[in-house]
Amino acid sequence: MAEEPGTTPGPDGATVEECEDMIRRSFRTPMKIAGGYVRGEGIMVCSNHMITQDDVNQVVKHELIHAYDDCRAANLDWADCAHHACSEIRAGHLSGDCHYKRELLRGYMKLRGHEQDCVKRRVMKSVIANPYCSKAAARDAMEAVWDVCYNDTQPFDRAP
Repeated sequence: MAEEPGTTPGPDGATVEECEDMIRRSFRTPMKIAGGYVRGEGIMVCSNHMITQDDVNQVVKHELIHAYDDCRAANLDWADCAHHACSEIRAGHLSGDCHYKRELLRGYMKLRGHEQDCVKRRVMKSVIANPYCSKAAARDAMEAVWDVCYNDTQPFDRAP
């Protein structure tokens, strides 16, 4: 039997209202997810979204940056919006996801500032899909960590 909205369950669970909000967010828009990184399991590539070798290469590069971040940061918490945003900023910036040619193919025609706009757009798309992050929390987290994370090019000397 379901509890009344807003009631508090045990110490480790969400309230019914929080759970229903998370479910609503998960149905907002169908996400085209090409791959992912899962701690302890590795990288997954969704074959139903792969067409070319370049598609696979991009997903693998992006997800390897998440794996790198997970290995180097002892306290990385994927439920923390700022931690998630930082890794997405780095993955978007360092993987080439936002190269101007890719952006043109996606229908984005901006010539100046396209890369940062693209990274921000893609960070928001990913972080708001995190059930622990509302749209406002995702935006606040992204803005709070932007400078440090965008300029963190490890394991590279500079952004490729």
